[in-house]
Amino acid sequence: MAEPNVQATAGRRAPDPAVEVATRAEPTPAPTPEPMPAAQPAEATKPFAFEAPAEADTPPTTCRIDGFVMPANAKVYAAGAYAGKETDLQIDQSGHQATTIQVAVHAPDAPVVLLLGAYEPTVWSVGWTRGTRIAAVLLTGYHRQQLTGLPAGVPLLVSTYDNRGPCGYAYVGGEGSVKLNPLAREVFGRAVDVAYEARDGRAVIGRLPPGAPLVTDAAAAPVQDFQLKGAAPAGQAGIDAALRTGILRPATAADLRAWEAARQQNTGAPDVPRIEGASAARQQSVPYRSYTVLKAFALPAGLYGAHSATFFVAPGVPAPTGNPGHSEVRFIENGRCLGVTCGMR
Repeated sequence: MAEPNVQATAGRRAPDPAVEVATRAEPTPAPTPEPMPAAQPAEATKPFAFEAPAEADTPPTTCRIDGFVMPANAKVYAAGAYAGKETDLQIDQSGHQATTIQVAVHAPDAPVVLLLGAYEPTVWSVGWTRGTRIAAVLLTGYHRQQLTGLPAGVPLLVSTYDNRGPCGYAYVGGEGSVKLNPLAREVFGRAVDVAYEARDGRAVIGRLPPGAPLVTDAAAAPVQDFQLKGAAPAGQAGIDAALRTGILRPATAADLRAWEAARQQNTGAPDVPRIEGASAARQQSVPYRSYTVLKAFALPAGLYGAHSATFFVAPGVPAPTGNPGHSEVRFIENGRCLGVTCGMR
């Protein structure tokens, strides 16, 4: 028999079909995965103490009382002062303690519109005699103004400097009085008939008969309700509260000497010539109304003029927060002084 016609290739053997099939069936090994990078450790954090600002009053957009029609026979009366009666309340973030003004209205012969204004933050309480009709109220001033005692149906417009009101501001007395008539004309269409200056936190509009009973709105909020939430009492009441809780203590001569020593160490001795006749032993006395801060402390509002004080901050204690007004804050640790009166006392 003839041999099959098979041509051999030199140096190469014909593939074995069984081996070829097995080779094709063998899976390709998967690539070795690259190692994943190590996870980044979470950054260290701690709670963030954020003191949200107090909500500001929403001012009107136009200098008018929407929907109000001025009665033809109405009288325009203004009342107020630079400030009313001092309180320990804080009703805004101005750094000034609030005052109060009570307004008694006796005007039974014609409806009245009131223009009430004070420079300092003030809570106004309104009362009236039977037969008196208050048609509308414009409440104004430099700092925040609040009103209680007015029936809910009486139109009210509040425009102050602090709330950026469209009417600006005015008050009774001093330079504030020159703005009363222009403001009344813009809102009520006529000038003020009579302005009454408040004394000791009280103003009487009209001739109040002796013993005449006064009424106010049954839902009138007490003055204390206008205290700014979370704020310490203003003025000396706030200082007294800090003394009771151990945040403050009365300052001593040792506190003053320690502060003066730290100041000289950091700034050098004062450049003052020798003064003949002066007592070398004489030492500066502890300032009037001086306190030492022992813990974190928020300065109360209203530390101006005669209400100002000197605060010595003990070493390691954080700087007080709040508005120092006319007060000084002296740091015993480094001799620094903060405040508009530093170097004057």
